[in-house]
Formats: sequence, C-alpha cells, structure tokens
Amino acid sequence: MTMIIAVTACPSGVAHTYMAAEAIERSAKAQGWQCKVETQGSIGLENELTAEDVAAADVVILTKDIGIKFEERFKGKTVVRVAISDAVKRADAIMEKIAAHLAQKA
Repeated sequence: MTMIIAVTACPSGVAHTYMAAEAIERSAKAQGWQCKVETQGSIGLENELTAEDVAAADVVILTKDIGIKFEERFKGKTVVRVAISDAVKRADAIMEKIAAHLAQKA
C-alpha cells in the first residue's frame, strides 16, 4: 500500500497548519493510501513522524511557506513541496499528481 507522509507548517503556526494536515490526510485516504501528517504549529511538533514512518514513505509532502524543522531526515526520499494554501485548497490535485508520478515509477 502506498504511504504518504507530510509535514505542515505555516508562518503563524495556527489554522492553516492544521487545515492543510486535514486536507492532505483526507485526499490521501480518498486515493486509498495510508497517510500520516506531522504538524509544526505554534504549540510545537505534534503527531511526530518516526524513523519507521519515514522509511516506509513512498512520497513526502512538505509545505514551503516556512522552514520545516528536521528536514534532513527526508534525504533520499521523493519530496513534494507545496504552498500551505495549495495544501488546503488543492490537496486533491496534489494527490493526483503524486498518483501519476507513482504510476510512472511502477
């Protein structure tokens, strides 16, 4: 089964961080994929990705509006960088692009 992991963070660290996480999770599950999203909000890291999560991931989604903490742990993985607003509003389109990419690799 395809595994998508993501880290969401926004400059204010409040609403968009969590809205993006929910949208990514919902869209990944609609594709039939497993998904885990770490949020780096104003209250710190939540739902932190484990080394096992990273190892199992087929694709990593990172929001790019603000620096992601501990980004080096994704070295060697397929990383997709998206604007936080796109993660919130266009998660389905992002997942479709990822699905096309994964289909090419298969």
